[in-house]
Amino acid sequence: MILKQLSILNYKNIVQAEVVFSPKINCFFGKNGMGKTNFMDAIYYLSFCKSHINTPDSLIIRNNQDMCVLQGVYDYDGRTEELFCGIRHKQKKQFKRNKKEYKRLSEHIGLLPLVMISPADTELIQGGSEERRRFMDLIISQQDKNYLHALIQYNKALLQRNTLLKEQSHDTSLFDVLEMQLTMYGEQIFSKRKQLIERLVPLFNQFHQQICHSAESVDLTYISQLAETSLEEKLRKNRERDVLIGYTTAGIHKDELEMLLDGSLIRRVGSQGQQKTYLIALKLAQYSLLAQEGASTPLLLLDDIFDKLDAERVAQIIHLVGEEQFGQIFITDTNRKYLDKILETINSDFALFEVEQGCIKPLNEA
Repeated sequence: MILKQLSILNYKNIVQAEVVFSPKINCFFGKNGMGKTNFMDAIYYLSFCKSHINTPDSLIIRNNQDMCVLQGVYDYDGRTEELFCGIRHKQKKQFKRNKKEYKRLSEHIGLLPLVMISPADTELIQGGSEERRRFMDLIISQQDKNYLHALIQYNKALLQRNTLLKEQSHDTSLFDVLEMQLTMYGEQIFSKRKQLIERLVPLFNQFHQQICHSAESVDLTYISQLAETSLEEKLRKNRERDVLIGYTTAGIHKDELEMLLDGSLIRRVGSQGQQKTYLIALKLAQYSLLAQEGASTPLLLLDDIFDKLDAERVAQIIHLVGEEQFGQIFITDTNRKYLDKILETINSDFALFEVEQGCIKPLNEA
């Protein structure tokens, strides 16, 4: 899959942009705060119907403007796909594929596979378990519509059960129905998450070794209550206690993904450089998995990834992303030093852009 052209109107600090891309590598440079990350976020938005850092839609629209618009033209294995997104204050956003509006935004997830590596990824390590569950869900949902359906239905049932608990309801028949649904969908989600981590870890180790050539070992450990007991049994056993505290204490919404470096939690033992290398290797493994098993080659977005890395690790990353297994790539940096190094090592098409005060200017050097 290739993003051929992107039009932006009033997206964060970007007033207006019309950009045509190279099918291989697209490099964007400019000082911090100029709009490079906002530009990458706009590409991400068209794949996932939301911002990479979960910015509310009301804050996406540029200050003092009524609406923002994103339009993307994609080459999807030989056919053209046109995406349109319009966001207005206090109105339901419009999301259209080939001029036809989606009934449900969940129908769109997975059509335009994408992996983004950015400074915001530190939340995967430093943030709460919800961030790591979202990471697993995002990978699987891009490939498996049944998983996304199960996740949506599980969350609906969980919300309903929590409402009953807060009301201190004693309607056992309704509890029984909701707990049956939570068990059915929860077991599907648990099974898929478990399979994902089993497939991801070998790729993760491979990329980590390629980047840093060290004896450090990296691992992911998936922890779930469902590995030990039936969820339905646990929900019934916990029901009285859950009524007292007002929420559901058992289920896949309590799952954890431990991120380990040499057997210890990386958030406790890893330096900034080690954590950044860990996350880059993990995201490249995610990309590789999607590329192997998905319907189309994902886009790869690398937002300011060279900061806090030594020259050797930067060189390895540059070498990796230049390989044929990676499709269309978008890279940002604050200066041209690393971007020029990347362009020197590739034998394929590229485009170079300068970003200043929300304006994107192509440079005629390709």
